[in-house]
Amino acid sequence: MGGRSIMRRLGAVVCLLLLIGTLYALSGCRWFGGKRVVVGSKNFTEQIVLAELLAQQIEARTGLKVEKRLNLGGTLLAQQALLAGEIDLYPEYTGTVLTGVLGEQPTGDAAEVFERVKQGYASRFGLTVGPPLGFNNTFAMVVRGEDAARWKLRTISDVAARAPEWRLGCGYEFKERPDGYDGWVKLYGLRFREAPRVMDLGLLYRALEQKQVDIVAGNSTDGVISAMKLVVLEDDRSYFPPYQAVPIVRSEALERHPELRAALDSLAGKISDDEMRRLNYAVDGERRDVHEVVAEFRRAKGL
Repeated sequence: MGGRSIMRRLGAVVCLLLLIGTLYALSGCRWFGGKRVVVGSKNFTEQIVLAELLAQQIEARTGLKVEKRLNLGGTLLAQQALLAGEIDLYPEYTGTVLTGVLGEQPTGDAAEVFERVKQGYASRFGLTVGPPLGFNNTFAMVVRGEDAARWKLRTISDVAARAPEWRLGCGYEFKERPDGYDGWVKLYGLRFREAPRVMDLGLLYRALEQKQVDIVAGNSTDGVISAMKLVVLEDDRSYFPPYQAVPIVRSEALERHPELRAALDSLAGKISDDEMRRLNYAVDGERRDVHEVVAEFRRAKGL
């Protein structure tokens, strides 16, 4: 009888351990690491800088342990990771999700776009949109400085005469998303020499410099624009909506860690377009460590 009793007890212990292990796996370690949040990012420099800023600010203001999962891919992959609970928050852009995720028509009013995104994300996904960080990272149509001077290019409309001889370079998202390539060439009446050359965002400016392409769809806060003496053409027909940077957060994470809200609010309006451009260039152009760059910025801003 004693042996059977011991076996039953051992069996109960094994079952308990298996149950604990299963709950541990299903919860993503949250039950045992409840003081942890996961910050994600998409796959380009500015996203990594912003994720680092969110991580440092959260750790400094809340004492929570932050894990970073960077370079997740584009918007849809980051969105999927958020909804699946693989990450708790990541930086995004209002115009991007208005058209690419919510499927709504763009508008030029930044405050209106923010409110539509905030309400749409709450009602459709149960996600919280944090306050704008201050800068607007809109698409930027960029040409070589020498070409802008030679052909007197100031606006996107000025490109129409050159387009039949030119090659366009762009990222995958610009080629595919509703507020990207198709609508852009239609509005401006552009016909390029060949189909767009789609490449990683980090390769666009090198391709432009090496004359593999003649115009690229970059971002207005890309640090290399000034460093490489490139020219951003004016969107004279106001095609692109506002792209204010905002943190997108799982509402469950805010419920679990209410102190997160104050940490995110403390970053509201703290980064200008020029400051974001300099941060990007420090990492991209000067090859500095992103943790060091962000820590220096936080000290300078008193964050």
